Amino acid sequence: MSTETENPFTEGTDDIERKRTIGRVFVGVCFGSAMVGVAALVILLADVIIEAWGWLTWDFLLYPPTQSPDNFLGGIRGAGIYPAIVGSIFLIALTAVFTLFLGVGAAIYLEEYAPENRLTSFIEANIANLAGVPSIVYGLLGLAVFVRGAQLGAVLLAGALTLTLLILPIVIVSTQEALRAVPDSQRNAAYGVGATQWQVTRDVVLPRALPGIMTGTILSLSRAIGETAPLIMVGAATTMLTAPDGLMSPFSAMPMQIFDWAARPQTEFHHAAAAGIVVLLTILLLMNLCAILIRNKYDPRS
Repeated sequence: MSTETENPFTEGTDDIERKRTIGRVFVGVCFGSAMVGVAALVILLADVIIEAWGWLTWDFLLYPPTQSPDNFLGGIRGAGIYPAIVGSIFLIALTAVFTLFLGVGAAIYLEEYAPENRLTSFIEANIANLAGVPSIVYGLLGLAVFVRGAQLGAVLLAGALTLTLLILPIVIVSTQEALRAVPDSQRNAAYGVGATQWQVTRDVVLPRALPGIMTGTILSLSRAIGETAPLIMVGAATTMLTAPDGLMSPFSAMPMQIFDWAARPQTEFHHAAAAGIVVLLTILLLMNLCAILIRNKYDPRS
């Protein structure tokens, strides 16, 4: 009869080493995949930038588009993307206002005030599911509710409300995660000195959760500014010769104008579309940079 016994500490060490090896392999695969994606993106952007080189002029940014390829000579009036840029800025500004009030407010209520019951769990589960719904479905919803139901027509307000529906679930979920990251000990300390629930939310929870809230909101708006399908469904114009001047004005957006130029057979319009893509990517990168700066500024660890 053998008297040898297995050492449980040796088994534990082997398991830990095996898990570390699996973790290293997983990280290596993820890093390699990310590098391949970055390389493909650099190649794609290089082609777009080369194609757009020479078309990115101040006239392209400050003048309306043209319907004739003969006007695309770089620097001639009538060959720009100005109305689409203004339309996108107004669209995202309105979407940001609606999203901050509705999305952040709903997340605060669900996380800080709503009772924990089946109804709340059901609502939160459906909000998380809505974050994965295709954008074309929100376009159909905006067409049915705002354009036809509310009789708004294909105007700037209808487009902003449709994009708000698109990113609202994402903002709610990201805001809830930011609120959950605030330690309960800070809430309890504020309650211990006599603060009300609203004072705790306003003075303790929101300042700590602000970096996560703003980062999630800005990244959601970055997604919205590049959407085309919802705007097509609500009837946004592919080409506008004048910039919108009010909430009830017809409008266009940069993705719509790029879509119109890319669909035309002339090479000049394809170069203009490439230049528009570079402008759109620049705005997206600036928005993401703002998200990083806001997160770093208000992050307590920094």
